[in-house]
Amino acid sequence: MSQYETPLFTGLVQHAKSNPVQFHIPGHKKGAGMDPEFRDFIGENALSIDLINIAPLDDLHYPKGIIKEAQKLAAEAFGADHTFFSVQGTSGAIMTMVMSVCGPGDKIIVPRNVHKSVMSAIVFSGATPIFIHPEIDPNLGISHGITTESVEKALQIHPDAKGLLVINPTYFGITADLKKIVDIAHSYHVPVLVDEAHGVHIHFHEGLPLSAMEAGADMAATSVHKLGGSLTQSSVLNVREGLVSPQRVQSIISMLTTTSTSYILLASLDTARKRLATEGRDLIGRAVSIAESIREKVNEIPHLSCPGKEILESNAVFDYDPTKLIISVKDLGINGYEAEKWLRDEFQIEVELSDLYNILCIITPGDSEQEAAILIEALEKLSEQFGKADDEPNHHHVFLPEIPLLAMSPRDAFYSDTEIITLDESAGRISAEFIMVYPPGIPIFIPGEIISEDNLLYIRKNIEVGLPVQGLEDETLRTIRVIKEFEAIK
Repeated sequence: MSQYETPLFTGLVQHAKSNPVQFHIPGHKKGAGMDPEFRDFIGENALSIDLINIAPLDDLHYPKGIIKEAQKLAAEAFGADHTFFSVQGTSGAIMTMVMSVCGPGDKIIVPRNVHKSVMSAIVFSGATPIFIHPEIDPNLGISHGITTESVEKALQIHPDAKGLLVINPTYFGITADLKKIVDIAHSYHVPVLVDEAHGVHIHFHEGLPLSAMEAGADMAATSVHKLGGSLTQSSVLNVREGLVSPQRVQSIISMLTTTSTSYILLASLDTARKRLATEGRDLIGRAVSIAESIREKVNEIPHLSCPGKEILESNAVFDYDPTKLIISVKDLGINGYEAEKWLRDEFQIEVELSDLYNILCIITPGDSEQEAAILIEALEKLSEQFGKADDEPNHHHVFLPEIPLLAMSPRDAFYSDTEIITLDESAGRISAEFIMVYPPGIPIFIPGEIISEDNLLYIRKNIEVGLPVQGLEDETLRTIRVIKEFEAIK
């Protein structure tokens, strides 16, 4: 097969054109049975391929036809032995990776700045996380990658680990020395699982960091929808044979996947793969060029900064993705959320995320010089409005709490006897809940960790400025579920 072919999308279109009489779900029957306003907005073409796993269209759970062909083409494009399509997003693919190698009590080595889906998989599998502390950037207030030295040390202490998970690249575009990390792990016969949610494009341009498959990783959960042109919620799981069983991966991903799989999402994966494989280098090259131009102009605006190659001076930063624009606003005397809200209100600009100190903008093949010019104009106005008249920056101290201590396994904590107390009185107690700011979805606490005053202060700071703190059962964010303590009988 050729990378110019789209067997899944083409098969769907041909089936729709045959105009079959449908006595199967979905019940809207090509849109005839749904609300007319919604139908007219979505369009007849989309609704005509909103189908289910009838015989001519294959079955994602047991692919033998057009889905199997589409997955084979994707594996070839990504340099994998096997590629599995995910309609559960990259979160579903990440949970599949962890649960494919870990069972109850098994150790898995993970950076502490992992996405919540990793910790969810650890709870589901009953695995024990061995945390590696990522390096913290004291200027930007963000976590970077893990070092080869920390990986070597972790494996020396825990050679019986069933897997090593690496984030490559991070949400902010930072990558570690993945090739060396893979080599170290493989010397211990430990498979490497890569959270590649923010790196689908790096495989298709030689000027970007190494992709997971290029580095020899065993599995990679890759968000095609984030930066690769497919529809939201569609991702792939790339697998290399050897230390991982593709048959087990298929079983686990099937367990975690709805039986009512969306063929619109699957078709978008098929067509996105074609475009990446056949046009990706040029499209991504243009996006890199636009991003670098924006970066240069941002760094000319008073009180704003956007790091580039100089970020490589850090020991935990081996390479970086220039299409991620980390724009520090702390010297304006405002936080990232205030900058995000101002850009929305004044220029109708939506950024990828904001935190206490930065905003993050991503540049993809969907961007042009026109959007770049609007962003630069807006940032210039932002600086004019909030910059000090004497041209002196408002240096904000970057505050990041210590990583909490893990007192018990996340699974044990999640299923333990618990009680609800106020956040203000929770210092020193063991959390039974996740709490995070999303995006990026990196937990401040996970079940089993000891709540510290520093971390409570950090949570309060995020709540005060309006950042999206999530995870607690209490939507008012005033109480937290903790492990119940029993007094001794007198």
